[in-house]
Amino acid sequence: MPEFAVEKTTTIEAPPQAVFDAVRDFRSWPAWSPWLIAEPGCKLDYREDGTGYTWDGEIVGSGEMAVVGEEAPRSIDCQLDFLKPWKSRSAVRFAFAARGGATEVTWTMRGSLPFFMFWMKGMMTAFVGMDYQRGLAMLKDHVEKGSVPCELEFAGVAPFEGFPYLGVKTACAIAEIGPRMGEDFEKLKALLAERGIEPAGKPFSIYHKWALTKGLTEYTIGFPVGGPPATPPSGFVTGELPSCRCYQVRHTGPYHHLGNAWASGMMHARAKVFRQNKRLPPFEIYQDEPGGADDTDLVTTVHFPAR
Repeated sequence: MPEFAVEKTTTIEAPPQAVFDAVRDFRSWPAWSPWLIAEPGCKLDYREDGTGYTWDGEIVGSGEMAVVGEEAPRSIDCQLDFLKPWKSRSAVRFAFAARGGATEVTWTMRGSLPFFMFWMKGMMTAFVGMDYQRGLAMLKDHVEKGSVPCELEFAGVAPFEGFPYLGVKTACAIAEIGPRMGEDFEKLKALLAERGIEPAGKPFSIYHKWALTKGLTEYTIGFPVGGPPATPPSGFVTGELPSCRCYQVRHTGPYHHLGNAWASGMMHARAKVFRQNKRLPPFEIYQDEPGGADDTDLVTTVHFPAR
């Protein structure tokens, strides 16, 4: 059986006991779980003694999480059993270490895949790793702020009218995407102002490549324009986002939680809620110009081209 291991860490500005309690209370998991956010209507049943819970959903599959050992407020050990979409068992551990007045949280998983899925080991490790990062980011807000500023609306499949655009295309590490995209956006705005070009719509980003196992991405950030330059200036690109049908996931909240919309959309595609058209790259449209609104009110719509 091909084994895999995942470990992710974050720091939460709260004492270990407060973070331990938030994780240990399974009834709080819907507020910060990186999987349950994709299916708010998932059926959940909790053990009366509080030591575990089961889930059963169309999107997230089914399974059970149970505490097998704990040492408050230092650690929690769980057994994680997946029943659908395939059966597997993993060991999950949360470790809490005091760091001054804060807590360093380390979330680990050790498990194995069915033998016929050996080829998915690298991808599985990358996917779970990103899920853990999303979950820890939500847990941090849940503990520090009392709520997670992330709302998802699954708007379904709708026609999308394409447009020509002027943009900046960049290849970088996934970990660098935030600052690199910010730099590209400012560079693009400066060009539009210099050339006197009025955008014909909201800014957007197209994701041409997203190589999780290598940690690399390639994207274009741009503005719709009525008449892009026939020959774009050095460092810029022109193109056309084609008209198509898209499955739309609308995200309200800061950009550091935007991965929840992307992961949820991909989970919906795997669950056959819609049929993804993989010949066209997915993209996101920013209803609020970055930097122009309170980050808790930022609305971004992620579009997955559909068949």
